[in-house]
Amino acid sequence: MHIARHCFPWRLVLEFRHLSHVLSETFTKTWIAISKTMNHDNRIPQMLFASVYPHYLLKVEKKGRSRDELHEVIRWLTGFDEGALQKHIQDKSTFEQFFKDAKVNENAHLITGTICGYRIEEIENPLTRNVRYLDKLVDELAKGRKMEKILRQA
Repeated sequence: MHIARHCFPWRLVLEFRHLSHVLSETFTKTWIAISKTMNHDNRIPQMLFASVYPHYLLKVEKKGRSRDELHEVIRWLTGFDEGALQKHIQDKSTFEQFFKDAKVNENAHLITGTICGYRIEEIENPLTRNVRYLDKLVDELAKGRKMEKILRQA
């Protein structure tokens, strides 16, 4: 469930955090996870793909993989050709716009595991999940995984 930032009772959140020391450790950990996820889901739509792309490229090149391999992974996930990918980079598209224009691969649901502390298959927000799919694919590429495994091919 998505709650608009302007409607959420932030004062209660602050009061809750103040009183959290009297709550059980399990409940506190659950609340922290929920808060972290809400913040995460609110930040990602406005992040620029063009500002993250150089980090993806640097990560894979440092590990001996190529720009072409990175683009192949992005193409597989999004359906973008080279021109569309370059346009999103030049236009400084947000992740929201980037994935709005993408045709996410029908096998993307096969991307599982943990990335950035999140279990991908448990992410409910579709945009956040798509960004984490991309992060996971880039991570697998940088770790030297075979391309046919990264692209979830037999």
